[in-house]
Amino acid sequence: MALIDLSKKEIHCKIVYYGPGRCGKTTNLIYIYNAMGNAARGKMLTIETKGDRTLFFDLLPLNIGKVGGFDIRIQLYTVPGQAIYEATRKLVLKGVDGLVFVADSLKVRRQRNIESLEDLKRNLMEYNLSIKDVPLVLQYNKRDLVQTSIPILTIEELESDLNRELGVKSFPASATKGQGVFDTLKEISKQTVKHVARKYLAKK
Repeated sequence: MALIDLSKKEIHCKIVYYGPGRCGKTTNLIYIYNAMGNAARGKMLTIETKGDRTLFFDLLPLNIGKVGGFDIRIQLYTVPGQAIYEATRKLVLKGVDGLVFVADSLKVRRQRNIESLEDLKRNLMEYNLSIKDVPLVLQYNKRDLVQTSIPILTIEELESDLNRELGVKSFPASATKGQGVFDTLKEISKQTVKHVARKYLAKK
C-alpha cells in the first residue's frame, strides 16, 4: 500500500524484486544504484545475510516526477531467495505496490524458478492479495550466458514455465552487464504509478 504524505504532497511506492536465490535481484539494484546520479537516488541500505553473498534488502528511492500534483518516490527492495529466509520475504512484501520477478536462465535452476513463483503467490495470499492484483513484470536474467557452453533455458521455456497463466510483460536481461535492467525498471515503475494513481489519488 502506497504511503501518501499529504503535508509534503508525496506518494511513496514500494517495488519488490523477488526470485530464487542468486538469480540476480541484488545485482539489478546495485547496477541501478551505480548508474543513477546522487540527485536521483537515496541512500541504499543493506544487511548481509550470514554466510551468503545475497543482500537482505536494498532500499533505493527514485524520484520520477509528479502525478496529480504529488511527487512520486519509488523505493526498490530485494528479498533473500534462500528457503531459510521465508519469513523475511513475507515481511518485505507487506505493503508492496509493484513486483519484479527475476528468473534465473540457468537450466539447473528451472525448478527453483517455478518454486519461487509459487512461494510469491503464497506469501501474497497472506496479505489477501492475488498475484494478479499487483503490477508485475518478469525478468529473465543471465541471458549473456547463451554465448557460453553453460546449459541455458530458452525464452520459450521460461515463458511456458512462468508466464503462461500470468500473461505479463517480460524482459530478457543480463544484470551484470546492465542489459534489460532499466527496461524492466521503467516498465514496472510505469505500471506501479498508474496502479497507485488509480487506486489512491482517485479518492482524493
